[in-house]
This record gives sequence, structure tokens and C-alpha cells, in this order.
Amino acid sequence: MPGSEAIGGTIPRMNAEGLEKTRRAGKIAAQCREWARGAIKPGVRLRDILETIEDTIRKEGAAPAFPAQTSRNECAAHYCSSPDDETVYQEGDVVKVDMGVHIDGWIADTACTVDLSGKPENQALIQASADALSAAIGLVEPGRPVSEIGAAVERTITKAGFEPVRNLTGHGLDQWKVHCAPQIPNYGERGGGKLAEGMVIAIEPFSCTGRGFIHEAGRAEVFMLVRPPRKAKGIDKDVLRAMQEWRGLPIARRYFSDLPTDAVEDTISKLARQGVLVRYPPLVEKEGVLVAQTEHTLYLGPDGVEIITA
Repeated sequence: MPGSEAIGGTIPRMNAEGLEKTRRAGKIAAQCREWARGAIKPGVRLRDILETIEDTIRKEGAAPAFPAQTSRNECAAHYCSSPDDETVYQEGDVVKVDMGVHIDGWIADTACTVDLSGKPENQALIQASADALSAAIGLVEPGRPVSEIGAAVERTITKAGFEPVRNLTGHGLDQWKVHCAPQIPNYGERGGGKLAEGMVIAIEPFSCTGRGFIHEAGRAEVFMLVRPPRKAKGIDKDVLRAMQEWRGLPIARRYFSDLPTDAVEDTISKLARQGVLVRYPPLVEKEGVLVAQTEHTLYLGPDGVEIITA
């Protein structure tokens, strides 16, 4: 799940227990990603793909670190099916699927893009994103400036004739935190600090046929409760309790389908007005632009770099 804003806070380091659980989460995430790669076809309902991913994660003894998302064509990220979404994949779609898995809060994050067009130019777009990820991984080591990783992503994508999406980034991962420092840019931005041993990071190059800038559009189906409400009076206790069970991880409206719809919507509105619930609407490029994404989670260990979601 990409970052689209500045990421602050202290830079985390992995411990032995967390590493073991992150590795297990990574294997489950990779399994779900590869299943989705083969299951996404014209006529298949988006919601069925997302719910199957999340059901599989739970059956494997883990939980979603954020709602599974599938974004098509100019939509780069954060499209998550509503409880009644009947949208199906279309022939010609360029489909991103992004998923996260956690075990006791230890997270693995991965994504891929599926081409339903069969067009060589769209396959080249997807390959540019994958090649950019490979180039970035080849540079990952303690002490490496993140700006150099971003420059490698940009160089690889532009050499292929496309543009990186500049206002989406990779990010650090920590226990119960999908986004934390360091921020990993997709272009050669100055500053940003350096990588360090013990970090877990998600690198996710986005390649596109447009200018490389996304904006929010449409109704948010993904939310995150960042802190308790200042005033709980008038807020439905059952809905609030259900949201708090996710311990600050992103959640989806469809997670609460068993609760009264009016209560869920009223709670979302009131928490958002208090500034304690963040909305994540779909992120889109200009209409007609195509966007591809590839993502792995990496661990910077004492013996080298480990691709957690390989």
C-alpha cells in the first residue's frame, strides 16, 4: 500500500521475534499475490478477488495488514470494493493488486500488475515497473541514500519510455505500522536519509503513460483510525469497538457489513470530523493514462538483503 504523504517518526529496527513473523507474513502475501496473478481475468468480480485474498490470509493464521486493493488503468492505488461492489474486470484492463499480511502486527506488503489487454506496449509498461524494482533492490544496503534508489527507479522507467509516479512512495514497515520512515521515492529526489541495518522496507515503483502525478478521486472505502476520539458521546459504541480492534491498521467499509449501515456511516463521518479517522480515496492519474505497480518487502539483515515477499 503506497505512501502519498510525508512519513515521519523514528526509524524502526527489527528484532528476532518480529523477523520470524514478518517472514511468515511474507510467504502468505507472496502466495496470495501469485494466486491473484492467475485468477484476475475478464468477467471476474473485483470484490471476489479481494475477499478471497483476505479469506486466504485468515485461513493461514494471519490477518490483513490493510484491505486488499485492486486498481485498474488510470487508478494507481487505493481502489477497494464496497460491500455491494459488482464491478468486474474488463478485457483491456491493466490491473494492480496490492495486499498486506500481518502476524501480531508484523507486516509484509506486496503488489503486482496483471495485463488483460495483450498489448505489447502495456506489457512493456508493466515490465518497466518490475525492472525498476529489480534495479532498486540491487542498490539496497545499509548506508545507501534513499535518493539513489529513487534515481534508479526513475532512470529505469524513463529509459523504457514511461514516467514514474512521483507522488507515490515506498516506505518503512514496523509493528502495527504500514507506513513509517524511511520514505522511498520513485524519482531522484534529494535528501530523505539513508537505509540502515535492521530496517524492513517496501519498495513499489509505479510506471505510467502520463506525467506521473496522481490525485484523489471518488469515494473512500479505506480508512484508518489514528487515535481514539476526543469525544465519544454520540458515536456508536459497537462500530467504534470494531474499528479499534484493528489497532490503527487501515480498515475497509466492507469489514463492518454485519453492523447497521447507518451506524457505520455516522461513525465514519463523526470520527473524520474529529480528525481521528483518515480517509484513503482512490488515487488516479489523468483519464486514459495507464499505471503499473510492482512491490516487494525487504529486510536489511546483518548477512545481506532478504526479499521477504519473493
